[in-house]
Amino acid sequence: MSDSINTNARRVRVSRIALYAILLLAVLFYLLPLIVMLLTSVKSMADIRAGNLISWPQEFLLDAWVKAWSSACTGVSCEGVGSFFWNSFQITLPAVLISTFLGALNGYVLTKWKFRGSDIFFGLMLFGCFIPFQVVILPMAQTLGWLGLANTTTGLVFVHIVYGMAFTTLFFRNFYVSVPTELVSAAKIDGAGFFTIFWRIILPLSTPIFVVCIIWQFTQVWNDFLFGVVFSGGDTQPITVALNNLVNSSTGVKEYNVDMAAAMIAALPTLVVYVLAGKYFVRGLTAGAVKG
Repeated sequence: MSDSINTNARRVRVSRIALYAILLLAVLFYLLPLIVMLLTSVKSMADIRAGNLISWPQEFLLDAWVKAWSSACTGVSCEGVGSFFWNSFQITLPAVLISTFLGALNGYVLTKWKFRGSDIFFGLMLFGCFIPFQVVILPMAQTLGWLGLANTTTGLVFVHIVYGMAFTTLFFRNFYVSVPTELVSAAKIDGAGFFTIFWRIILPLSTPIFVVCIIWQFTQVWNDFLFGVVFSGGDTQPITVALNNLVNSSTGVKEYNVDMAAAMIAALPTLVVYVLAGKYFVRGLTAGAVKG
């Protein structure tokens, strides 16, 4: 009897080791591009030419990081990636916060304050999730021209708010469907109004979906290239455009370590967001999955 138990225990142990080994290989395979970028960014050009992609650096250097931060090129002039990095923050933060707040209001109205035609309105707004970026370029450019916001940070924020509101509305609407309507009805009986219910009842329950929308929108806006290259210009360009200009610069010797360092700088904010809040993203997505 004890021999059988020991045999089963060994099988379980071997199976678990094999499972962890497979998972470790999958993680290494998935992280290989990031490892190559990181190793290349701390090598000298001589080290890069002498070794292979994943060879250990002969000497760890941060010169490429310093140069990537201070020597990104746009057009015929060169400026620091730092300024474009902060441009992306100036674009991303207001676009994320405003589109998320508007999505919360829309989701609240579409679930708890329904009106005639609300389902049609939601369907039309949902249609915005499936419109490709390229389709809205010309009408959006004309609209920004009418508003006097062409090639400005404010105009690019406006573009991301409009395009992202369909997604945030979808997320909040699906989440609020699972919130008991009786809470809102009881608050109405007690004399609470539209915004009182929203601030006092709905928002305190909305933390999981707020996290989802903020992470989603932050990733979408920060990593956007098409809107950035079309609707911004010169000093208002986001870091993705600056990175593209740096990597595709044909002047002088190609410095792969600088390119990789610049790519790492551009990717750091979204990487940090997902490392710190990734588990909340998954929880928030499943929080409203009971209904709707």
